Amino acid sequence: MQQYVIDQLRESEIERIKGFLEKNAEKSELDNLFWLQIPDDLLSSIQCEHRDCGPFCAGIEVTDDAVIFEMLVRSRKKIRCKCIGYATQQQRQFILNFCDKMLSETEVQA
Repeated sequence: MQQYVIDQLRESEIERIKGFLEKNAEKSELDNLFWLQIPDDLLSSIQCEHRDCGPFCAGIEVTDDAVIFEMLVRSRKKIRCKCIGYATQQQRQFILNFCDKMLSETEVQA
């Protein structure tokens, strides 16, 4: 799995990150897992063809000392489909920009 990981975080930093994600991403049914929705204008051609599979999201997992951004764009409705795949360059940049904003607003020095 391709991931972007920020680790060796303190408990106080994890709490600030969780607060940011609760406001700016969608909390999943699982503890410490969030969904970052990919904007429609960044969807790949196959994802645009499969609108019924959407929304398309990247997963963000928060552990005791890390935050992990998946670079896999998933369907929220299907587990397997050809529209699920690794982030395109534009989608990847969107995810990384979100991560940068999170670090800046939570004042985490990673």
